Amino acid sequence: VALKRMLNFNVPPVKNSTGEPVWKVLIYDRFGQDIISPLLSVKELRDMGITLHLLLHSDRDAIPDVPAVYFVMPTEENIDRMCQDLRNQLYESYYLNFISAISRSKLEDIANAAIGANAVTQVAKVFDQYLNFITLEDDMFILCNQNKEVVSYRAINRPDITDTEMETIMDTIVDSLFCFFVTLGAIPIIRCSRGTAAEMVAVKLDKKLRENLRDARNSLFTGDTLGAGQFSFQRPLLVLVDRNIDLATPLHHTWTYQALVHDVLDFHLNRVNLEESTGTETSPAGARPKKKNKKSYDLTASDKFWQKHKGSPFPEVAESVQQELESYRAQEDEVKRLKSIMGIEGEDEGAISMLSDNTAKLTSAVSSLPELLEKKRLIDLHTNVATAVLEHIKSRKLDVYFEYEEKIMSKSTLDKSLLDMISDPDAGTPEDKMRLFLIYYISSAQAPSEIDLEQYKKALMDAGCNLSPLNYIKQWK
Repeated sequence: VALKRMLNFNVPPVKNSTGEPVWKVLIYDRFGQDIISPLLSVKELRDMGITLHLLLHSDRDAIPDVPAVYFVMPTEENIDRMCQDLRNQLYESYYLNFISAISRSKLEDIANAAIGANAVTQVAKVFDQYLNFITLEDDMFILCNQNKEVVSYRAINRPDITDTEMETIMDTIVDSLFCFFVTLGAIPIIRCSRGTAAEMVAVKLDKKLRENLRDARNSLFTGDTLGAGQFSFQRPLLVLVDRNIDLATPLHHTWTYQALVHDVLDFHLNRVNLEESTGTETSPAGARPKKKNKKSYDLTASDKFWQKHKGSPFPEVAESVQQELESYRAQEDEVKRLKSIMGIEGEDEGAISMLSDNTAKLTSAVSSLPELLEKKRLIDLHTNVATAVLEHIKSRKLDVYFEYEEKIMSKSTLDKSLLDMISDPDAGTPEDKMRLFLIYYISSAQAPSEIDLEQYKKALMDAGCNLSPLNYIKQWK
């Protein structure tokens, strides 16, 4: 809703207006692109009058009679580039939207550039959008995708981290959470565990919310913001938890569809990228090896199959794809059969009465064609994705890992020794083996004895593992 409002020049879109949308250009940076792409498709953007969408730092031609909507982070280089656009008189008018709040000094830079370029009247609006988070689903968002190693478990727990770096990380996290609550239009009740990074985030966020509420004129939580429930007693609860409380879960090999896609394929911002394996046919000697085709698929909320099965165990998903395929084929055959009946020769009574029956049937079959085609597209998509996942499961014996880790984590008896799993050359990559051993190490009540540990270490090294994660976990434990 907030994005659509922004693309409509920060006026809420009117429901029943039949007029054409105003044609405009959208200029974003990488951060803006990541925020928009999971939520709005190119078609939806076009319906809202966006004819072109371009990256800020690409070579852009002047389009003097079109308004431009900018959606960027307020960084030095972005501001410089925007000032340059003003000087070059690229567009008719400029709507500047910043993903998170812009500082006073940077605003002054833009103002100076606008005066210098004699373009003050063309800068129509400047807005802080507070949209610095990426929404992937109705009830899930992440903080960043660009340079995400900056805000990660590793970044916070590095032994050589300086205080200023830690401050920067905390500020980044707090800024995103603050943006989230501004967009939600609600002030949370914050709970966290003491003495951890979570507490640092909580204290900073609390301070930021209080400062904003203190200034009644400019408060983001009063007035005509999107959410009007700012002073209701129904406040959301924000629980901040340190990842260290439960380190085994992110290492665990999963078994549900969405989690497997995320674990074994290249899956970012709801888009999965697959390399199509080329067929086994041999190319003539001396010919160039065939290039692997890269395909990408969007797994979005509008994909009914994905919505229904993303949390299902993988074997169920494979079965469901098969069932969908069969029902699709049955519908397709029905259309073919009707077509052949339409070519009836002969004038006998039966044929003519059949014809009038079937005309009705054919009409309904034709009207259901777009639906059929969409169904076919989804079946193909999930067949390809599920096949790619299955190849990984087979080649790395992920089902064995999953069951074994479940047993370790639920402390039930193990049917096969851990050492056998690690030294089995056919089971999994070195990374899989390391993950398995770390789960065992984290979950065991008492740490394995030094003699056992040496034995495990040797087996892990023979399997080609890098032992630095183990050293970290050992120290952590």
